[in-house]
Amino acid sequence: MKKLINEKKNIVKEMVEGMIKAYPQKLEGLKGTYIILRKEKKNGKVGLVSGGGSGHEPSHAGFVGYGMLDAAVAGEIFTSPSADKVYEGIKAVDSGAGVLLIIKNYSGDVMNFEMAAEMAEMDGIKVRKVIVDDDIAVENSTYTVGRRGIAGTVFVHKILGAAAEKGYSLEELEKLGARVVKNIKTMGMALKPCTVLTTGKTSFDLEEDEVEIGLGIHGEPGTHREKIQSADRHTEYLLEKILNESDIADEKVAVLVNGLGETTLIELFIINNKVADILDLKNINVVKTLVGNYMTSLDMGGFSITILKLDKEIEELLGEKSDTIALKTF
Repeated sequence: MKKLINEKKNIVKEMVEGMIKAYPQKLEGLKGTYIILRKEKKNGKVGLVSGGGSGHEPSHAGFVGYGMLDAAVAGEIFTSPSADKVYEGIKAVDSGAGVLLIIKNYSGDVMNFEMAAEMAEMDGIKVRKVIVDDDIAVENSTYTVGRRGIAGTVFVHKILGAAAEKGYSLEELEKLGARVVKNIKTMGMALKPCTVLTTGKTSFDLEEDEVEIGLGIHGEPGTHREKIQSADRHTEYLLEKILNESDIADEKVAVLVNGLGETTLIELFIINNKVADILDLKNINVVKTLVGNYMTSLDMGGFSITILKLDKEIEELLGEKSDTIALKTF
């Protein structure tokens, strides 16, 4: 394994420290933890906390800042942060209006974030949660009961972050979050596995001419394997599956073409070219498009497509200002 790291036990620690040192005007750390905080705390606003195992950068720390998250809690690579760490994150962002947890649907994340919420509520902090389960590929999988939460989580951060800045209450954010999640569908594929930095091993094995369709961002199995085809053919297949689940007709959408770590921007823009053409033919109006690495799996080769169906409120919130290291004004 050729990777630019030092001691394996210090990978996440040094990454978090390096990120904060790179953006001291936007971010700060919570001493003794892997928690990244928004530098300019806004009093009276509902605090937004997300997080999970490291290895998906820029998620989630890259979305801490104005108009998005107030804190991201990082676990070790592909490992949920412990409940006590999430609890510290909740306390750090609470300013009296309560705290909303945005949780990807993985068993460890759900369990630890819910335990942290119970601990915080014992301290008198109001906590609510939104669980993201946008991956349409499989119903149950490794680490998950129900559908997995993947790249669509970025849209949840953006929309709820904007709503929180505008003064939405904790209860209003919880209801909005449930509606947003219902309107997000994602599916991805892998060209090659990632190399897990702490073990030096690949997350799964693929033949040189094989791809894995519908896999998870930790290398969990997908729906099937097949021979590699053209970018257009793979895009057509994934988008057809997504649209069949989305119930979209003559409506507005936002699109995220997400790289999993290794895939080049050339490839991602080729994929988006086909996505845009297909949606145009179906009279689906693309209002916003993101192309790039937003929810990765270390150095995995591959991509995912996310479609978010918009209503008037969600579209307006999506267009609000944000200022984070991975996503500025949208």
